[in-house]
Amino acid sequence: MSDTQDTTPGPEARGFSFALERGSSGLELHARHHPEFKPVRCDWTDAELTRRVAAGKKQLLPRAIGLHKHPQAEVLDATAGLGRDGFTLAALGARVTMAERQPLFAALLEDARTRALADPHWHEAAARIELIAGDAVALMRSGRRWDVVHLDPMYPHRGKQALPQKEMQLLRELTGSDPDASALLAPALACARLRVVVKRPSAAPFLADRKPAFQISGTQARYDVYLPEA
Repeated sequence: MSDTQDTTPGPEARGFSFALERGSSGLELHARHHPEFKPVRCDWTDAELTRRVAAGKKQLLPRAIGLHKHPQAEVLDATAGLGRDGFTLAALGARVTMAERQPLFAALLEDARTRALADPHWHEAAARIELIAGDAVALMRSGRRWDVVHLDPMYPHRGKQALPQKEMQLLRELTGSDPDASALLAPALACARLRVVVKRPSAAPFLADRKPAFQISGTQARYDVYLPEA
């Protein structure tokens, strides 16, 4: 591999060792303190994403976003992570702004978009995506507006639960588990024209202790939908 970039995470990730490396299939995030982990890549053209796109707008997330009523909705994915939800929405017709404040994950997102743009099958979907590496709260307070804001903040990890998936575990180590997640809801409501959609584990409390207008629930997760005040 080449183009190795060592990184020094913030205080919340002290003791961890991460590096971005350019592999044969794209940019990879290596967690050197987890030698048992394979590198993390952001791939929007893999089989999982293909299945999600093929499943269409009847899935929980597109229904919660309201794509059946607004097929070309402008969506802010304010907690983009590795972009799976945002890319799914873009492939289904939405125009998506992805915001990710963790620089290593933001770099993976940019690499994934570049590769998707070069793929004739996925070029159109990737072209509907704008990437912003930075703080979502500042972005939402910048004066820009979107039809829908999607929030998927990390839920606090409980010691007795099984470890989350590898990507989420690394993101927790890098960010400290979104301790300011509740601060996202108010600015989201202020910049959303139609609704704010918050993904939560089924048994989790409401974000910022605020009851949604309605919910769309699955077996393991639910979407709390908030409507901005007129």
